[in-house]
Amino acid sequence: MINKALTILFLGLITLGCRDKSPKPIKQTATPNIIFIMSDDHASQAISAYGHPIGKLAPTPNIDRLAANGALFNHSFVTNSICGPSRAVILTGKYSHINGFRQNGDHFDGNQPTLPKMLNASGYQTAIVGKWHLHGHPQGFDHWKIIVDQGNYYNPDFIVNGDTTRIEGYATDIITNDALDWLQHKRKDSIPFFLMVQHKAPHRNWMPALRHTNKYDSVQFPLPETYFPTFINQQAAQEQLQTIYKDMYEGHDLKMTKAYGSTELAHNPWTTDFERMTLEQRKQWDENYLPKNNAFHKANLTGNELAAWKGQRYLQDYLATIKAVDEGIGSILDYLEESGLDENTLVVYTSDQGFYLGEKGWFDKRFMYEESFGTPLLMQLPGIIEPGTKINAMVQNLDFAQTFLDFANLSELGQDMQGESFKGLLDGSMNESDFRDVVYYHYYDYPAFHMVKKHYGIRTKRYKLMHFYDDIDTWELYDLEKDSLELYNAYSDAAYTEIVTTMHKKLDSMQAVYQVTDIEFQKAPKEKVDAAYQLFKRLRDSGNR
Repeated sequence: MINKALTILFLGLITLGCRDKSPKPIKQTATPNIIFIMSDDHASQAISAYGHPIGKLAPTPNIDRLAANGALFNHSFVTNSICGPSRAVILTGKYSHINGFRQNGDHFDGNQPTLPKMLNASGYQTAIVGKWHLHGHPQGFDHWKIIVDQGNYYNPDFIVNGDTTRIEGYATDIITNDALDWLQHKRKDSIPFFLMVQHKAPHRNWMPALRHTNKYDSVQFPLPETYFPTFINQQAAQEQLQTIYKDMYEGHDLKMTKAYGSTELAHNPWTTDFERMTLEQRKQWDENYLPKNNAFHKANLTGNELAAWKGQRYLQDYLATIKAVDEGIGSILDYLEESGLDENTLVVYTSDQGFYLGEKGWFDKRFMYEESFGTPLLMQLPGIIEPGTKINAMVQNLDFAQTFLDFANLSELGQDMQGESFKGLLDGSMNESDFRDVVYYHYYDYPAFHMVKKHYGIRTKRYKLMHFYDDIDTWELYDLEKDSLELYNAYSDAAYTEIVTTMHKKLDSMQAVYQVTDIEFQKAPKEKVDAAYQLFKRLRDSGNR
């Protein structure tokens, strides 16, 4: 009881703000259905509703329908920017160190309380189709059909009732069709449902559907102004291995070929993505890519021109891969409207984290910088969420479970979770100033792909404090109002001394609230770090033989 009282006190001190003495009345509705659609590595910059120049050139009209019909969140964040841990947080409503899944490769304890279990035990019919990525089989679902591990874009393997089967086709389309099949033929009309639709796309290696392989060939996307960065007092940023023009594999990632007129891929250390294609699929793929690869060889680019070309190829493939996701969302929304289910169905679209589209020269995620830390979030529920709503309060994927339980009138089941329901932000009964004013983040996956250092930190509406640790020990502070690109580390700037002190106090409070103990700051053995660097160097060098 003492710990619970201290937790309430800490949260009260952290989230204290101006209270609206006359909040809007809470609107009531029947128990809603919930469709939770999540992509993998979908950057907000690549959704046209967010207004980014890249998104405007590669519009997502169906995802935008959710923004038009409901709410778009401008400051939605994750707790740990990596695939498996993000999914575990969403299922449990608890931070990685509490749910036990800190990094990819860990094993999720499926016996612990989860959102689908709670909904299912309370009368919801539950289903999940698509990416699981938590090892073991899903629990708490009446129906599940999951893609094996990370999955493959073409002819992916699925697990159905414990049996693995390969399904010919394109992963995004298969997952969409499975969702529609469940909605149309397997759900019960008499009870509410909770459906999770979890796409592989647009995860690396960004293979578009055949119908989209040339979608953006003629589009020149703007590369970020930080595409060729200079890192000052940013050691972790200097030592990462996720720079587009240094660390991508030419064949596997960029679909480049070995020579003019050839369809043989250049550096491709992971062959399964292309070898699993049927002869007809590969034939059409090669026909679509050959002319543009020939044009590249003819151009004979070097230096910064070559680096910029790689950025363009990456963006073209990444954004083309998203097209099938957007089409699938359109198909689901169309069915809901045609059947009348849209009137009482909360539809949610998000990603398991953000993603870099060339900012700082990078792809991938992991860092607590905005592009990776932030994630898209859009929701609609007619009669409850006003069309065209924009929400600027800081929410996290930690809050999803409690929010959905709140919509289902089951909020008491989430009392042991660590998030906070933001239903009030959606139904108009809560002011944004009444929601939290600081969020906590912790990333553990080191040494691992891209060699992003372990780090933790907090973000307020204006400032961000981060500590990178393990084989380094550095602090970074950013004034997001003056430095939105996070280029100037102000931690040692005398003008920010008081801010640093205040942020440290807030960080200590947040770690106390979320029960972060010293075990979370353990260092990896030096030999393990050295071995990882050697492995990634071998993978990179194998393309130069």
